[in-house]
Amino acid sequence: MAAEPQPKALTRKPLLLNKVEGSQEVVNMAAIVPKEDGVISVSEDRTVRVWLKRDSGQYWPSIYHAMPSPCSCMSFNPETRRLSIGLDNGTISEFILSEDYNKMTLVKSYQAHQSRVIMILFVLEMEWVLSTGQDKHFTWHCSESGQRLGGYRTSAGACGLQFDVETRHVFVGDHSGQVTILKLEQESCSLVTTFKGHTGGVTALCWDPIQRVLFSGSSDHSIIMWDIGGRKGTAIELQGHNDKVQSLSYAHHTRQLISCGADGGIVVWNMDVERQETPEWLDSDSCQKCDQPFFWNFKQMWDSKKIGLRQHHCRKCGKAVCGKCSSKRSSIPLMGFEFEVRVCDSCHESITDEERAPTATFHDSKHNIVHVHFDATRGWLLTSGTDKVIKVGARNALLY
Repeated sequence: MAAEPQPKALTRKPLLLNKVEGSQEVVNMAAIVPKEDGVISVSEDRTVRVWLKRDSGQYWPSIYHAMPSPCSCMSFNPETRRLSIGLDNGTISEFILSEDYNKMTLVKSYQAHQSRVIMILFVLEMEWVLSTGQDKHFTWHCSESGQRLGGYRTSAGACGLQFDVETRHVFVGDHSGQVTILKLEQESCSLVTTFKGHTGGVTALCWDPIQRVLFSGSSDHSIIMWDIGGRKGTAIELQGHNDKVQSLSYAHHTRQLISCGADGGIVVWNMDVERQETPEWLDSDSCQKCDQPFFWNFKQMWDSKKIGLRQHHCRKCGKAVCGKCSSKRSSIPLMGFEFEVRVCDSCHESITDEERAPTATFHDSKHNIVHVHFDATRGWLLTSGTDKVIKVGARNALLY
């Protein structure tokens, strides 16, 4: 159920602390170094860089390391200073960074995939390295021995990857729009379930282990919140982007979801509100408000001597309606529609000003965001983009 986006004024402007420039190609992923004024980045230009802030206030590379293939993704564990890097040739290389972040030492490499590595997660509790690739495989390795423990073939190239330590469930999103849940053991896995709610491919996943909900972003511009722990089967839709959602991050302490997209938009969603499921769209051969026939209903058109009308759907009640009976537009934030969408005239009259109150804030980052990383300890938000630039913003203006 796609929203009909309309231009919307920005309600909050984050404070830009720094721009980190110098990469020759797209920065596919970057992360803030906890307890350090630094950033780690990997790029299509085959470089791994650790940027530390100098006395001048600018970030300069303390590490500049060239890899044999373009760097597609990374996972950094601050406790062990272990940096796992996924490459375009299917290899995952693991490094240990020195305490002063001026040196990186290769530990081991895994030939994890037959083609580009899309996502990596290092799970310290299990000493596992989880990964997905364009070869339609999810794999996991033992980080101590380097041994491949198992794998699972997905229905399409996998992008999103999340893991729940408590239950050992892994969530894999793929280009078909499907999310697969697997239960991992030490050397085997079993399929728990699959679910699909997007009309486009899944581009990002984010897991909240406390509320036990999974967020999935998609190329269809939408985000879906899946209630995994509640076992209610509810799926809440969020519409706030004009282009594909590319990355998600979650601020657990404030219960805010941060989404970034190819439209350059950063949307901060307040998830500490009681949201409503969008209704299923109803089928009908005629308008469920005025009973006028739709254009495929030849019998009623002939009997009533009327020309058939185009079918629409009210986003609030789901009824099939004609254009005349759904001439109004309204935002419905509690249903996830921050933009104005089509509603039938009766639903439009029933929506109160309180129900139209926004539940998200918007900001234009002014670059096509590929990845977002949120540092909860300092409230810093980092975005990396196709413009080869890394931006670090302050929390105090962006998150409320």
